[in-house]
Amino acid sequence: MAVSSTSLSHCPNFSGLRRSSSKLETCSHSISATQSLFQHLRLSSSRKPSRAVIAMAGTGKFFVGGNWKCNGTKDSITKLVSDLNSSKLEPDVDVVVAPPFVYLDLVKNSLTDRIELSSQNSWVGKGGAFTGEISVEQLKDIGAKWVILGHSERRHIIGEENEFIGKKAAYALSEGLGVIACIGELLEEREAGKTFDPLSFADAVPSWDNIVIAYEPVWAIGTGKVATPQQAQEVHVAVRDWLKNNVSAEVASKTRIIYGGSVNGGNSTELAKQEDIDGFLVGGASLKGPEFATIVNSVTAKKVAA
Repeated sequence: MAVSSTSLSHCPNFSGLRRSSSKLETCSHSISATQSLFQHLRLSSSRKPSRAVIAMAGTGKFFVGGNWKCNGTKDSITKLVSDLNSSKLEPDVDVVVAPPFVYLDLVKNSLTDRIELSSQNSWVGKGGAFTGEISVEQLKDIGAKWVILGHSERRHIIGEENEFIGKKAAYALSEGLGVIACIGELLEEREAGKTFDPLSFADAVPSWDNIVIAYEPVWAIGTGKVATPQQAQEVHVAVRDWLKNNVSAEVASKTRIIYGGSVNGGNSTELAKQEDIDGFLVGGASLKGPEFATIVNSVTAKKVAA
């Protein structure tokens, strides 16, 4: 499943990046470009109902990431960091935040070591004459430990496609950066019963040791609509079963599958109770320090008797 080093060192035709993005309204038709890996996956599962005591199906630590997207100013981010630094967070959670590029250094120099730093994107190979991009080497130099790749906004607005995202993921992993790899479905896909986008990086991934999969129902992001806990659990079970059947049982067990789709302090506890939800990728609510802390601390739902 590895990608050759030569394919990672450059991307001469940018084959995974659609050159024309002038008609953003056509993004809903990009489904055909994102159907390679889950086409045989079914929602049905033979798994028995969850036990009386809530537990994680996987063996990894609960993981909560905050994607700040293209939001914030120097003042507002300073305030947000201050709120996060003063928050009491449960110890058995990996917590990561992804500020805009221009504030990475500010956040790194002021944020508690309890929370790790992530980038929202990275280039497909080593840096060079790539205007506007940021390299994995630069991210590591500034102290970032993670990168978010394959987010729906970069797929459907910017036009990134699976091959391109896969090369990015493979290069980041080969250089020691953790990857939060996003998968998900558009509203019309869900309504048509086509729930799964592909696991974008799967064919390119050299190792699964430092990957977190984030399932983001695109129909829910920023809309206030949220998949029910049962709907989210159903997809997470199917993703884990796909990993078991197509990679290995070990990878299926240790890979954390987190949920991202209008997660907030009001719904995180019920979502966290689901056995196969190993954490969250949080958007808007991550811009509010106290609410983000509430989401992080929803890990306690894993320990409460049903």
